[in-house]
Amino acid sequence: MNGQPPPQQIQIRASDADLKGVYSNLMQVGHTQEEFMLDFFNLPAGSGMGMLTSRIILSPGHCKRILEALKTNVKAYEDRYGKITAAEGPSQEIGFKV
Repeated sequence: MNGQPPPQQIQIRASDADLKGVYSNLMQVGHTQEEFMLDFFNLPAGSGMGMLTSRIILSPGHCKRILEALKTNVKAYEDRYGKITAAEGPSQEIGFKV
């Protein structure tokens, strides 16, 4: 043995609705000193009307770990399937109405 404790097992429950996921084609990031807010939207092309599909609130440390996980996984994807072409962003700033 190497003197390290065995890895901890975590059980996660998810509803069928959560496992289906939601589609997002637009994201907005905001932050304060204490947290990052990631808002995900579905904005159908040409509709001018979108819906918030999910809001995720994270600590700065957890947000940074997610960023590193995304970098690692995008690299693994590109190594296997080829370079990803980034989607073109909006041609103008999008304002949000409540």
